[in-house]
Amino acid sequence: MKLDQIDRRILCALQRNGKLQNNELAEQIGLSASPCLRRVKQLEDEGIIDQYVALVNPHKVDLSLTVFARIWLKSQDEQAVNRFIESIMNISEIVECQLMAGDCDFFLRIVVSDLEAYRKFQINHLNKIPGIQNVKTEIPLQKIKQTTALPLD
Repeated sequence: MKLDQIDRRILCALQRNGKLQNNELAEQIGLSASPCLRRVKQLEDEGIIDQYVALVNPHKVDLSLTVFARIWLKSQDEQAVNRFIESIMNISEIVECQLMAGDCDFFLRIVVSDLEAYRKFQINHLNKIPGIQNVKTEIPLQKIKQTTALPLD
């Protein structure tokens, strides 16, 4: 599906506020309600709108520490990589995992309550995953920018 300017405006508006009612969305982008609803439905059907979520404030739920962990595996063969991926999929503290080209094998974003919770997480979970050769933890001092919005405009 080729996106036109109206589709992009719809996506930008929904990225800012996914709870917009159709009539509010239509007014913001300059369409009447029925064509707006059809376009949103088509964006959903095509998988361009993947899902709707609530963004939870981590400080309000006692998960105020984000750490980044670079992971090096003992082996980079398919079996070792797949074993690592399977091991981390159900660990809720790991909120993002990227397979990397370059220095490390994986890059993880981990969310916990504090430094002591991360220490326990690393001992009880991360260090017990088979095939890990090395873990380097990066602790950010200040969040400068974080967004879930893609640059569509």
